Amino acid sequence: MHDLRLIRDYPEAFDAALKRRGMPAASAEILKLDAERRATQTAMQEAQARRNDNSKQIGEMKRTGANADALMQEVAALKEKLATLEVQEREQGAKLEDILARLPNRLADDVPDGADEKANKEIRRTGSPKEIAKPRQHFELGEALGLMDFTTAAKLSGARFTMLKGALARMERALGDFMLDIHTNEFGYTEFSPPLMVKDEIAYGTAQLPKFAEDLFRTTTGLWLIPTAEVPLTNIVNGDIVNRDDLPYRFTARTACFRSEAGSAGKDTRGMLRQHQFYKVELVSITAPDQSEAEHERMTACAETVLKRLELPFRTVVLCSGDTGFAARKTYDIEVWLPGQNTYREISSCSNCWDFQARRMNARCRAPGDKGTAFVHTLNGSGIAIGRTVIAIMENYQQPDGSIVVPEALRKYMGGMEIIR
Repeated sequence: MHDLRLIRDYPEAFDAALKRRGMPAASAEILKLDAERRATQTAMQEAQARRNDNSKQIGEMKRTGANADALMQEVAALKEKLATLEVQEREQGAKLEDILARLPNRLADDVPDGADEKANKEIRRTGSPKEIAKPRQHFELGEALGLMDFTTAAKLSGARFTMLKGALARMERALGDFMLDIHTNEFGYTEFSPPLMVKDEIAYGTAQLPKFAEDLFRTTTGLWLIPTAEVPLTNIVNGDIVNRDDLPYRFTARTACFRSEAGSAGKDTRGMLRQHQFYKVELVSITAPDQSEAEHERMTACAETVLKRLELPFRTVVLCSGDTGFAARKTYDIEVWLPGQNTYREISSCSNCWDFQARRMNARCRAPGDKGTAFVHTLNGSGIAIGRTVIAIMENYQQPDGSIVVPEALRKYMGGMEIIR
C-alpha cells in the first residue's frame, strides 16, 4: 500500500516510479478520487456540526416553550443527508483503496532498469560448476533410480505433482532439518509451524490479494492455501504496535507451499521445477525503518550459506525493474547451477518490501517514551526452496552410473548415507 500523502505532495515522482515498472501514470485518478472523498468528509463534518448545533438549540427552545418544529425538521433532514454521505464516503474510500492496493511497490533507486530478467545484474558468483560428461536432468536421474514417480503423482493429483520415495524422500526431509538448524542455531531465527490456510485479510496483508487471487488455491470454506510461509509469518505483527527496541524480529518455518501456477502453461512441464505443491524454508524479518537495508544483505547471506555448505555453485543477481515482484522494493535472486539444463536457475529470492506490506497490515513500531509510531519494514526470502535443492544436488552430484553422491554436510541428516543408488 502507498502513502497517500506522498502522492498528494509528489504526484510526478509517483508516476515516474510507476513508469519504471512499465505502468501508466495513476496519480491524476488517485488525486481526483481523493479530492472527492475529502470533499464528502468535509460535507459530513459540516452536516454533523449543524446537526449538533440544532440539537442544542432545540433543547433550549423546548425548555423555554418555543416552537422548535422547523429545527427538528432540519435535524431529520440532516440525519438522512449524513446517512447518504456516509455510504458515499465508504464507497469512495473502498474504490481508492482498491486502486492503491493494485499498484506495485516503489522501487529502490539502485534497482537497475530493464524490461525483463535479461536486464538483471549479476553481483557475485560462488563456486565453479564441475565438469560432468553428458549430464542428465533430475527427472532422468530420479526415474532411472526408481525414486521419482511422476506417473503415480499424476494418477493421484494430475499435472505438476511429484511423488518422491526412498532416499530422495529422505533427502527432502533431511534438507528441511539441515536448513532450519543453520537458520535457528547460527543466525538467530525463531522457528514456527504456522497454519497452511489463511483468511482474506491475511493474504491481503502481504499483497497476495486482490491482484494475485488466480495464483492461489482457495478452500470451500473461503480460506486460502499459503503460497509461501511469508504470508502467515509476516502477518504475525498484523495490526500490532511493537517495541522498536525489540526489533528486528526474525522468523523461519518449513512448510508446504501451494501455487496454481496460473499463466505458466508450457513452462518447466518436465520434472519438479514448477509444482503446485512444494516445500520451502522461509525467512521473514520485521525491522525498524532504518534497519531494513542492512537486514536485506544479512538475509541474502543467510540463504547463500545453505548453498555454500552443500558446495553447490551459484550466483547472486539483483533483479531489474521489470522483473522485481509486486510487493518488493528490491530483490536479490540466488540462482543455483543446474548442469542438466546447462544454466543457472532461481533457488532463493530475498526481498526488502520496506513499509509496503506494513501499511496494508497496519503494523507499526514505537520507541520507548515516544508518542508517535512508524510503520515497520518487512523482508522475506527463501532459505531455501527444498525441492529445487534436491534437483540441484541430484544434477551436481550425479555419477556416470546414475548414482547420486550425498553432500558431506547432509550425511548426518540422512543416517550416514553417502551415495544414492
